Amino acid sequence: MPVLPQDNHRESPEPVPRVPNPHPSHNNSHTASERHDDVDGYHGNIDKHLRQPSPPTDINTEFVGHGDHLYWNYHTGLNGQPCDVNGVFLPPGAPPPPPENIATDDWTPFQNHSEFEMAEFLYKHNQMPAGQIDQLLDLWVSTLTKHNNKLPFADYHDLYHVIDSSPFGDRLADEDKPWMDSEYEVWFRNPHEVACNMLANPTYTNEIDYCPYREYSTEGDKHQWKDFMSCDWVWDQADEITKDPSTLGSTFVPVILGSDKTTVSVGTGNNEYYPLYASIGNIHNNVRRAHRNGVAIIGFLAMPKRLFHSSLSKILNPLKPGLMPPEVTHFGDGHYWRVIYGLGPYIADYKEQVLLACIIYNWCLKCVANHEDLDEAALLCSHEYTEALIEEAPLGDLWDNFGIVAQLVPFTNDFPRADIHQMISPDILHQLIKGAFKDHLVTWVENWHGFKQWTGDDSKALMKVYLPAIEGHVPQDVVRAFRALLDFCYLVRGNIITKDVLSRFHHYHKIFRTMGVVFHFSLPRQHSLMHYIRNIQLFAAPNGLCSSITENKHIKAVKEPWRRSSRYNALGQILLTNQRLDKLSALQVDFMRWGMPTGTCLSAANALEGKKHAQTIPEFANELDIPHLSDLLRCFLFQQSHPDDPRNPSDIPLAECPLYLSKIVVFNSASSRFYAPSNLSGIGGMHTEHICGHSRNDCVFVNTDSSLPGMQGLEVACVCAFFSFQYRGEVYPCAVVHWFDKIGDAADEDMGMWMVHPGEGANNTAEYAIIHIDAIYCAAYIIPMYSTEFLPQELKFYHSYDAFQAYYINKYADHHAFEIAF
Repeated sequence: MPVLPQDNHRESPEPVPRVPNPHPSHNNSHTASERHDDVDGYHGNIDKHLRQPSPPTDINTEFVGHGDHLYWNYHTGLNGQPCDVNGVFLPPGAPPPPPENIATDDWTPFQNHSEFEMAEFLYKHNQMPAGQIDQLLDLWVSTLTKHNNKLPFADYHDLYHVIDSSPFGDRLADEDKPWMDSEYEVWFRNPHEVACNMLANPTYTNEIDYCPYREYSTEGDKHQWKDFMSCDWVWDQADEITKDPSTLGSTFVPVILGSDKTTVSVGTGNNEYYPLYASIGNIHNNVRRAHRNGVAIIGFLAMPKRLFHSSLSKILNPLKPGLMPPEVTHFGDGHYWRVIYGLGPYIADYKEQVLLACIIYNWCLKCVANHEDLDEAALLCSHEYTEALIEEAPLGDLWDNFGIVAQLVPFTNDFPRADIHQMISPDILHQLIKGAFKDHLVTWVENWHGFKQWTGDDSKALMKVYLPAIEGHVPQDVVRAFRALLDFCYLVRGNIITKDVLSRFHHYHKIFRTMGVVFHFSLPRQHSLMHYIRNIQLFAAPNGLCSSITENKHIKAVKEPWRRSSRYNALGQILLTNQRLDKLSALQVDFMRWGMPTGTCLSAANALEGKKHAQTIPEFANELDIPHLSDLLRCFLFQQSHPDDPRNPSDIPLAECPLYLSKIVVFNSASSRFYAPSNLSGIGGMHTEHICGHSRNDCVFVNTDSSLPGMQGLEVACVCAFFSFQYRGEVYPCAVVHWFDKIGDAADEDMGMWMVHPGEGANNTAEYAIIHIDAIYCAAYIIPMYSTEFLPQELKFYHSYDAFQAYYINKYADHHAFEIAF
């Protein structure tokens, strides 16, 4: 089993897990530790107290989740103990201090609810420019004059002033004017205050970790990696920090960084900006991916390479006082905690990784392999190794033989416990999806077979359909190589990492050498796969550290604020807009916590105009062209009324089934909410999707036996329509579906996907049924089994259900489908 190198050159043994007692004699908290009472009531000097060693812990493990299937081993030193405002540890189970008594009608700094809602609408939702705000207020005041009423805001200056006066959210850094040389300027916010605001957000209370831990399954005590605080890098940082006894019991807060150059206008100056983003490692990965204010823009970097590291060091300078000793910080759960900050992983694509590591393009930033033969095994890079080379070797040798740009100094040299070679995180988007898949494998196949029909640049969408498209046109080993890479891409994008398929991919990708397309694999993005096992151990599930997080953030954090700016010296305006948006979000969170009304001031009913659907079963049967729909409904009612009847539904005489002749209500779609933490999800990993009937005829997974794994307990059906009716006082929400039957009892060996074909009933007619809506698990995605012939140009996507005889259940459609359609 791969292990994590402690010093980048030597490997340490896999930690031995400590299994908790399944029946402990007392309740374990999330900190799983107890402290002596001799610190209670301490009111002395905080500096003296911080130097006192914390009492030892007697428990470092506990079961988590439902049942005794998973358990955590907590770090026994940096184990996150709540304290009071003076930094004195609280006894176990002590409640947080009572919240400030705020009246439910106190909307400070706004006068009332309507003012706050107006500010949110104008500044956050509508993003109205300043001039248009004044124009709207002028029109509004003309209607209020005769009633002697006042506007909520006099003009846009008044609106901005009220938002800026909010005590919540962060402020500009102490240097409220940009520091600059004769040519370049760097605007930034105080990253320390940004991190404090994230820690104080009460919506993260149940999705934040306070101390490092290692997660194991009770089945074989297998180590697995999930959210960031479960990674080995955090554990190693805690080992290093707790060498100082004054840090015991503190909470480690890793600051995750990310930067990505973006263009805000094309053809009108090609304005480029270099935003820098920050998050904290304590929040769960799904929070960071969903952008619930868990990722914030903290500044704009200088474009020239020679200023990149110096501007980073300047922006991050406010974090230095919190790196050591601990400082007392208020968290969203109401408690105070002693916090130690540290620079965490850096999210970037390969071009920026080269700049960050101060190396030459096409060299690896993780190991010392020569750029001409990256497949060769090599030792890992480290800060100490690079510094020793720079001290001893001439500049020319450093450039030619080691790929080191000695003139650049990494910003991490200015911070403790920071090694830039180790800190750069894996990047699923550019290394796997755009790199190994699109730029490498797809390009090789195109060069070999002459495929030139691909349009667009959405590599994620191409991944979903590529495998069935090339089947029959390339050797089966190539199909297997693509399947191995796709499997690996979806595994590492999952919320929990437990297994590895890299070896399978590296076995099959050798087929490309025999095809004569490339002569070697010295490609940095492809080579990065060699470091994925170690990177997963270092930083846990990579889906929480992907550059897609920063790229998606560009729209709200850079591009939209730029459009509402004056376009002249826009950097400061963009950052100020983000600051005000964060203030409004922080106000909304606090208003909800204080019990303020959550609805709008005025509720307006929006009448939906659309096609009038059938209101009776005969009308519905004609609309769907299913003559025996009434019989299907009778069978459905019998099954609902007699769930324990042992007979096969097809053997039940129709005369025994209830007859329903009353009205029905037809719906265009239904909403499905389910647990899918690997997808972009909301609070608690819950994901919501809309399934359409009439308008789109979506396919769905239908749960037929929840005790069986994967597709063994699921069926696939196409939704024809949704409707509901009331029978004997009970409302039945239903779906009319057309079944698909499985082909075989397992997935296809080469493609790794199950196959289905349209189900047939009596007289070779389509097999329909009515099912309860609760039986629908989530949307399913099927893709045709194409023949070896190319499709005719006149075939459209809406012909798919009728033009093909068999389909694959596409488990590569999204992360959730990959996790259930096995």
